[in-house]
Formats: sequence, structure tokens, C-alpha cells
Amino acid sequence: MSLLELPCTLVGNRGRTSTICLFDSGASYSVIRRETAERIAHLEPLPEPLVFGTADKDGFITANYAVLIEFFLEDAPRRFTDEFMVMDTLSEDLIIGATTMQKWQIKLDFVNETVVYDRKMQRLRI
Repeated sequence: MSLLELPCTLVGNRGRTSTICLFDSGASYSVIRRETAERIAHLEPLPEPLVFGTADKDGFITANYAVLIEFFLEDAPRRFTDEFMVMDTLSEDLIIGATTMQKWQIKLDFVNETVVYDRKMQRLRI
């Protein structure tokens, strides 16, 4: 598991905010703290809760809601989008997990402490 933090802007259907995006290659899904999600987006109930294991032995956390969020990195010409699971208790505002990174072909460069992505992936196609 590897982590990188970068400033980013989050945009939802209710507003926008600036925060730090934590890129976590060990997280299956992308997640957002409920307080942050409620400020910028309407929460959508999940058909069934998702239960995630945590680093604590026998630790679990449950997501009952999701939000569609756009996020912008400082050097990105366009937005990234994905569904984020809403967590009531989360140590970070936002964690970008492996599924989002795979979707947008985002790679983590730990030597230079940067997020690398294919700029062609940001071209919207149907």
C-alpha cells in the first residue's frame, strides 16, 4: 500500500471545495468524509450497504451512501469523475482508491511525489 497527498478541488451538484486528495493504492474504492460530501453533493442511498475492512484488527466501516464527485488536480486541464462511497468517520476528507486510479490510468510516482496520468484519458468520448 502506498500513499500520496496533493491539493485538489472537489465539485458536486451542490457546490465545490478545496482540500487535500489522499491517493491510496491500497484502498479498493474512493471514499469521502460525510461532512465534506454533504457540503458539495446530494447523498444517494446505496441499494445495500458496503462493508470495508480497516487497518485495525477486526475493524470494519460501512458505507450507506455514495456521491458522484468531480475532482481537479492543479496541473490537470480537465476534470476526473467517479463515484465516492460516503463514510461517517474518516480521517481524511477524501481518499482516491485503486478503482478510480485504474479508471483514469493514474499512477503514483513516489520518487518525485507526483501523480502521473495519461492526458489523453481526459478526452471525453462516447
